[in-house]
Amino acid sequence: MLSFVASLHSHTTSRTLSSVRARFAPSPTGYLHVGGLRTALYNYLFARKNNGQFILRIEDTDRTRYVEGAVENLIDTLRWAGLEFDEGPGKGGPCGPYVQSGRTSIYQELATRLLDSGKAYYAFETPEELEEMRKIQGKRHVTPKYDRRALELSPAEVRAKLEAGLPAVMRMKVPDASTVAFDDIIRGRVEFSTDQIDDQILLKSDGYPTYHLANVIDDHLMEVSHVIRGEEWLSSTPKHVLLYQYFGWEIPQFAHLPLLLNPDKSKLSKRQGDVAVEDYRQKGYLKEALVNFVALLGWNPGDEREIFTLDELISEFSLERVGKAGAVFNVEKLDWLNFQHLRKKPDAEVLAMLKEYLTRSAFGSKHFDDEYLLGVIGAMRERVTFVKDFVEKSPYFFQPPEHYDPDVAKKRWKRETPQQLKGLIEEFSRLENPQKGDYEEALHRAAGTLKIGRGDLIHALRLAVSGMGAGPGLYDVLFILGKDETIRRITSAIERLQ
Repeated sequence: MLSFVASLHSHTTSRTLSSVRARFAPSPTGYLHVGGLRTALYNYLFARKNNGQFILRIEDTDRTRYVEGAVENLIDTLRWAGLEFDEGPGKGGPCGPYVQSGRTSIYQELATRLLDSGKAYYAFETPEELEEMRKIQGKRHVTPKYDRRALELSPAEVRAKLEAGLPAVMRMKVPDASTVAFDDIIRGRVEFSTDQIDDQILLKSDGYPTYHLANVIDDHLMEVSHVIRGEEWLSSTPKHVLLYQYFGWEIPQFAHLPLLLNPDKSKLSKRQGDVAVEDYRQKGYLKEALVNFVALLGWNPGDEREIFTLDELISEFSLERVGKAGAVFNVEKLDWLNFQHLRKKPDAEVLAMLKEYLTRSAFGSKHFDDEYLLGVIGAMRERVTFVKDFVEKSPYFFQPPEHYDPDVAKKRWKRETPQQLKGLIEEFSRLENPQKGDYEEALHRAAGTLKIGRGDLIHALRLAVSGMGAGPGLYDVLFILGKDETIRRITSAIERLQ
């Protein structure tokens, strides 16, 4: 039995760490999937950690799935996440073009080399004939694969069919009764019997290459040292290894990343939630949180740390700490990370984000000075997960309450409450340029004069100024709103809650 194991077993890359070249090669079929972001991130981290190059290549040979504008969205999303590529569309580089549809002649020329060396052959079956072939194989309970009937054609018959203009594909000739093996950085030794490997189509009848041919050729010509991609490509890797061997090229190192799973351990899919990076971006997740979260979907630092900046991830990342088991996509964990990263941001940065959000909100026509907004940020920082929460969880900072929580009103607004709050208004009216503590002292005095507990005033006062029964420190709220606005709101509540 001819074996490919020995030659592959002895293969080790001759590239040094200084020549590490990793790539992200998405298809422009829509928005960037979070799994695609993880693949891009791991390639980026590996390249940066090893002082290498990060390449973006667009694999658009399947023209039936091409989506207009998808390339621009992919690039915008990568840059939003902070994953700047060194070579790629719009940036150029020594190995371009970086869009596969611009490299068709390269694939055709090299495919012809395989044909001339007997490593590939033409096949002429129609889609209907191939479907019938699969049905017969299914009835016989054999592995569905091309039955090689085209190899029974003589050279003259092949030439006649080509000259007649019959649609033809070019297939790779897989060796019989052999083993293809390779070493995967994450999975260790991997072996496949060639009996289970189909004679893969290399060139389609329209002259475009399949993923397998274009991928191998581009990775070689772009001098990619490490192929880091999802587990779903593991079964395709023996075909790629054979192509490297057929061309006589050095084989890159492979690392196949674990699957992303829903909480029920099914494969991550849109049926159970958002899967596009764009979805999370529009919902207000911080790029730092999403990148941190995605980095932990398969990789771990070897200790209990969970919060990382991009620079820290670069410093810590290694493929050896990527596991084989599927990684569960837990939105609650993502929310927690967003909360943590938002807490760590300086006030000035949060202020800029809040102002930008306000311009797009219902309060876009209102003006709030920076000092006021910084007060809101200080009061709410420990209570928000998203920037939008500053507005959605405390709308009373941006407009007087339009409604009062009926459950809170029923419990906290008594018959005597209006008269008690009028006494509190008198105390507040005497204050000059009050600070937070001044409001507290004034409320204590009012409670003493009225001979009631402070709680009787505190709960009713919070309802009056915010319409809610909970929130940040009440005296923080009063200080931010200011004396005049506070008194206006108490007066309005007395009138509306009679």
